[in-house]
Formats: sequence, structure tokens, C-alpha cells
Amino acid sequence: MIRRLYDWTIRMADHPHSLWVLALVAFVESSFFPIPPDLLMIPMIIARPSRAFTIAGVAMAASVAGGMLGYAIGAFAFDSIGQPILESMGKGHAMEEFNQRFNDAGFWAVLGAGITPFPYKVITIMSGWTGMSLGTFVITSIIARGLRFYIIAGLLWKFGSPVRDFIEKRLGLVFTVFFVILLAGFLVLRYL
Repeated sequence: MIRRLYDWTIRMADHPHSLWVLALVAFVESSFFPIPPDLLMIPMIIARPSRAFTIAGVAMAASVAGGMLGYAIGAFAFDSIGQPILESMGKGHAMEEFNQRFNDAGFWAVLGAGITPFPYKVITIMSGWTGMSLGTFVITSIIARGLRFYIIAGLLWKFGSPVRDFIEKRLGLVFTVFFVILLAGFLVLRYL
């Protein structure tokens, strides 16, 4: 099934309404779809480099909007299903403690999931589940998804097809290393 979704996503790069398809893929990927919008963005940008930043903007806007759907899923499903189950097991207090720890690091969790290969949808749902501030969630999502999609667009716009293999195989690792270094730097500054 995943392979068929992947093949469909790649075929849509040539579709006359590919920007709409990209918006749909970016939107649903942020809350439940398993295929990242990058796979559609890359061939679209290679085919039309002059539209690279428009394509990145559509992906970012739709991804953040989809992230808000993921946030809503986490917020509403937990209140109606998860909380009563935890309370019946005598674990309601444990959830409050987890929520506080997650929300204390919420900016970093959303930023990390937004720019690294970690599934962004997990963090969108967890952000709603833990009651993270919607403003913090949205602003951090815009920063994270903007960084991810605009860097990809910029690299493809500047270097074209030769950088495609690097993006598809190693950019996730570069983003992950960058995020770890950034987080370590802030931790060092905080505890010095």
C-alpha cells in the first residue's frame, strides 16, 4: 500500500494541478498520511525551478494547516477517550506530569519534528494532546516547516537536478545534525 501511495505521489508531480495535489499531500501528511510532501516537491521544482519558492510556500502553508488538524485530533480525542481511561487506571496525575514536561520542551519538539525526518504528525497530535499553547505550536510549525521546505527549494533552485540525490538521501541527516547542534548550543548557554 505504501508503495502505491509513493508511486501516486510521484506521478502527481506532472499533473496540471500539481500545486493543489502538493497542498493536499502536505496537509494530510501533517496529521496522518505516511508520504512526505518532499517527494512531490522535488520533481515539481526540478521541472519548473522558477516556481521553487511558490512550491515551498504552498507546502509550508498546507503543512502548517494540516498540523493544526493533527493538533485538533490530539486535543479532542484525548479529552473524550484517553483521559477517562487513564483516570480509571489511577494514572491521571502521570499524564499531567508528562504534559508539563512535553510543553516545557514543546518549541524544541515541534521544531525538531518539523525539520528532521522524525514524523511531524506525531508531534502535531501530541501537541494537541498535551494542551501545548496553539500560538507556540503554530509559530514553531511555520518556522520549522518553512526552514525545511525553503531550504529544499533553494538548493534545487540553485543547483538543480544534481543536488536531488543529496536531498533525497542525506538532507534528513543534515537537518538532524543541525538540530542536535542547535539544541546542544542552547542547553550549554542555559546551564552556564
